Amino acid sequence: MTPRIPTWVDGDLVAVEKLEAHQRGLRHKAVSVFVMAGDDLLIQRRALGKYHTPGLWANTCCTHPNWGEDAQTCAHRRLREELGITGLSLSHRDRVEYRADVGGGLVEHEVVDIFVARVPGRIALDPNPEEVMETRWTDLNTLREELLTHPAQYTPWLRIYMQEHATQIFA
Repeated sequence: MTPRIPTWVDGDLVAVEKLEAHQRGLRHKAVSVFVMAGDDLLIQRRALGKYHTPGLWANTCCTHPNWGEDAQTCAHRRLREELGITGLSLSHRDRVEYRADVGGGLVEHEVVDIFVARVPGRIALDPNPEEVMETRWTDLNTLREELLTHPAQYTPWLRIYMQEHATQIFA
């Protein structure tokens, strides 16, 4: 059984299993975190065992809040679970909505609370190999260039964030 996440069905917010929400393309809540050290962004490459977009590069971390969990608590939880990061101060930047085909008949239709953490330098990481296969720091200009030249190496949502929401995220 997959986790139950806050999802809108017929205008009501209800708990739906995460996989079902993606199979049906239902609009649901999500969280994305961007950890920055100066102009460098920490990105991660998703583990090959992930049920969608395995092996693709994404923002620092992202997930769905559990039923009854607030967005900021969720963001802190997922930083810890995916990358072993704790104690960061998160700034809520915006709430955005997107819809993207993520392959395998799955659709992400997400209402995303976006958080940014500024750190003084590259911080220690302890990636969970079931979630993350690789991490790296990249400056935003290099990331923009790579998204143009090698878009298939990146998750659809990171491409959307960088094309449509970069001003809100990185301002």
